[in-house]
Amino acid sequence: MSHPVERPRRLRNSPTIRNLVREVDLSPDHLILPLFVTWGSGRKEPISSMPGVFRYSLDRLPEILGEAWEAGIRSVLLFGIPQTKDETGSEALNPDGPVPMAIGKIRSLFPDYVIMTDICIDEYTTHGHCGLVCGERIENDPTLDILSKMALLHAQAGADIVAPSDMMDGRVMAIRTLLDRNAFTDTLILSYAVKYASGFYGPFREAMMSGPQFGDRSSYQMDYRGIRDALREARLDAEEGADILMVKPALSYLDIITRVSQTSDLPVAAYQVSGEYSMICAAGQNGWIDQERVMIETLTAIRRAGAQMIVTYFAVAAARLLGR
Repeated sequence: MSHPVERPRRLRNSPTIRNLVREVDLSPDHLILPLFVTWGSGRKEPISSMPGVFRYSLDRLPEILGEAWEAGIRSVLLFGIPQTKDETGSEALNPDGPVPMAIGKIRSLFPDYVIMTDICIDEYTTHGHCGLVCGERIENDPTLDILSKMALLHAQAGADIVAPSDMMDGRVMAIRTLLDRNAFTDTLILSYAVKYASGFYGPFREAMMSGPQFGDRSSYQMDYRGIRDALREARLDAEEGADILMVKPALSYLDIITRVSQTSDLPVAAYQVSGEYSMICAAGQNGWIDQERVMIETLTAIRRAGAQMIVTYFAVAAARLLGR
């Protein structure tokens, strides 16, 4: 009795052939490095819950930018941490704030970086919410004005892509309208279209010192049990003028990444968030897993799910490993 020819097994015998027939590739070009930019000078502050991740003052940025560029990273996503905060997040509109100044610094030193900027006011407010508040109510529509002005400020400073992460309804249209009105028609919008109210954001909130001071963000971020809402949010943001759609977090929402990528003709990004990063680092440091192997495996899984670009704190380490 003859047996079927086991072609897949034969294909695996040769590393060169494996590369030729590989279904999903992962390269530094797919990775975006998030950077925390803070006020002052001489500051490189470690984040205890995120090993190897730091807050950088403007003068310390060149070292990480140089490391990332040498590793093959070509895109960064900037988050700003102001010196002072208030109820309305007014520092988000300061042209001398950390993010606008960092954009200029990067442009002067590394003009070919693709610069993306986070558009949200949680890190600029004393209450830590992504929208303006009245009592304990999140005010959606009044928030749109500050978000769109923040996006315009970053575009004027030289950002290539603005990335609203607040999940306020209508913010993509508000931002697109103001950008176009001011002749920034080429500035792209990477919308956090599908952002779940997740337990994986804890280390990020330590990094940004931006945890909500009352309640939580479930009134404007998505229920983690939802699928149809995710597709609806992605469709609405596309209709409002988004150029790229983001799913956040990534690893617990691979199915959502796939569904969004299958139902939209826009590029899809995914954010491997702080909690996902920190869990892998913690397990690796304890010797429970091979950290490098799991790092590449999880990033490849996100690509396999349908993400064309990945925001990850592993960007530099992964790019170095991929470049070997």
